[in-house]
This record gives sequence, structure tokens and C-alpha cells, in this order.
Amino acid sequence: MNFLRCGIRSLGRVAVFPALMFLVYPLWGISDMELLRQADSLASYMDTDFSAEYTIIQEKPGQGRTRTVAGVFRRDARETYVIVIMEPLISKGQGYLKQGKTLWFYDPESKRFNSTSSQERFQNTNARNSDFTRSTLAHDYRIVSGESAVLGRLSCRVLSLEAIGSGMTYPKMKIWISEDGLVRKTEDYSLSGQLLRTSAIADYYRIGNRYIPKQILFVDALRGAMINGTFINERTQININKPSFRKVADSVFSKTFLETVNH
Repeated sequence: MNFLRCGIRSLGRVAVFPALMFLVYPLWGISDMELLRQADSLASYMDTDFSAEYTIIQEKPGQGRTRTVAGVFRRDARETYVIVIMEPLISKGQGYLKQGKTLWFYDPESKRFNSTSSQERFQNTNARNSDFTRSTLAHDYRIVSGESAVLGRLSCRVLSLEAIGSGMTYPKMKIWISEDGLVRKTEDYSLSGQLLRTSAIADYYRIGNRYIPKQILFVDALRGAMINGTFINERTQININKPSFRKVADSVFSKTFLETVNH
């Protein structure tokens, strides 16, 4: 069953272009907070729905790889998303429904919804449930410091952030924003300053004036295994395919959709 089609009303074809890897417009003339707001706006889609197919590859050293495929539907203006697991077969039909600050997990075996947290690991990978929603860094964090740096061949502004409240997945972060306003790397820290996770986004799709990561790589700083005398970190790569900004049916953002999508 094509979960993306079942939630999308066709509004015509949308062309997908690679993201521009050179300067799109200069941002260094604005404040760090304005830059952070710009990064939020490019990672959030407040004027449209968003859907895509996510392929999530989890690598655990010494244990091999696992692969999960999910349909993701977002309506950022309403702070809601739905995720439906399509593969593997053992997890097929499991789903998530976010409505504002509330997040539900649906288990088709028990046919029950259980509340969960945005801070929890997504399907026991190195991704968190909070990685699938819109970006609100400028609202949730204060900027402690900022400096210019080079990441590969990209000129970036590196912002050190501290959470304003206690409900954030990570109390502290560092974020690398390139001159086109796109997030390229983050480091997630505990309250004590312990590095917990690093993420990287090398390239983006461009659809009109909107940007979607092609891949997101998460590397866990603490979880892993010793292999031949070397510590190898756990990592998760998310490949985002079939991105669309077509209208998603209102009925998708409901418990009923998760209960009936596999029937």
C-alpha cells in the first residue's frame, strides 16, 4: 500500500532540484538570533503540508544493520505529524501521532495508543521523536555565543545554545549554519556538557523556495562497541525520499487513520 498516496491529494507535479552549494544570499550582516530564526524557517513549512518516505538505517557495531521505512506526514502550522511504519514486517502498522505537545504511539497488535515523549528514541535508533517535527530552536534556546568556522568547503556560523526550559530533548547544542541559512551540523550535549550525539546534513533537495534534507546522519557519542580494540559508535542514517508539499487529507492527522491504514 502506498501510504504517501493515501494521504495526499494530487495538486500536480512538483519539480525537485539539488540544493545550491554556493552562496544564495549573504547572512553574516544579520544578528545570530535572526540567523537562527532563518534556519528555523527553512526547516519548517508553516504555509503547507509536507510528506515523504523516510528510510532509516541503524548500524550497531557487532550487530549489523536494521532498516525501517516510514511514511511521514507533517502539518507544521498545527504542530502535528503522523508517522506510519511500513517496514520491517514485524513493525508494520506501528505509528506515531503528534498533536501539539502530546505524542501518541500506536501498536496494531494491542490496538492501543500509549503516550510517549518527543525525547524518546525513534524505533530504538539514534534518532529521536523530536527529529521529525518542525524546527523551533529560536523559541526554545538562548544563544550563548557565536563564531565563524569552516565546515568542509562551507563557511558557517557556529552557535552555542542553551535550552530556555526543561522540556527540550537536549539541554545544550552547537549548530553549524552555512551562508545559505541551512543547518549543516549539530552537536547535542547534556546539561553537564557531555557530548551525546552529532548530526550532519550534507545536502538538501530544493522544491521551489523550500529545502528538505536528502540525508541526515546521527552518530551516538556514547553508544557503540569495541571492535578490534577500537570503539565504533552507533549511527543512524535517514534517507528522505519522495518529498512533497501537496495537501494532506485532514483525516490523516488522527488516531482513526493509524487504526485503519493497514486494513
